[in-house]
Amino acid sequence: MTRKHLTEDQIQRMIASDPDAPEATDEQIAQAKPFTETFPALAEIMRKNVGGRPKADNPKVAVSLRLDQDVVARFKASGPGWQTRMNRALRDAAGL
Repeated sequence: MTRKHLTEDQIQRMIASDPDAPEATDEQIAQAKPFTETFPALAEIMRKNVGGRPKADNPKVAVSLRLDQDVVARFKASGPGWQTRMNRALRDAAGL
């Protein structure tokens, strides 16, 4: 499927013809308020609900480490989770 690329003129005509998205006037822009000022309760909920993974009690540390190719290949060959298994092997080797 090929996509037709629109020219800037075509895009501007489409924007101008959309009744649901009129351009804001200078007066409207001057009266605009920040979202947090207009909807403080909703803004607070959104601030608290940032999503993502919960904070770990013992977060990992990103490092750059050069390892032999065959060592990495062996761990990767065992499938998804190879980094966790490598971490476990290093913990065992360190006596942790």
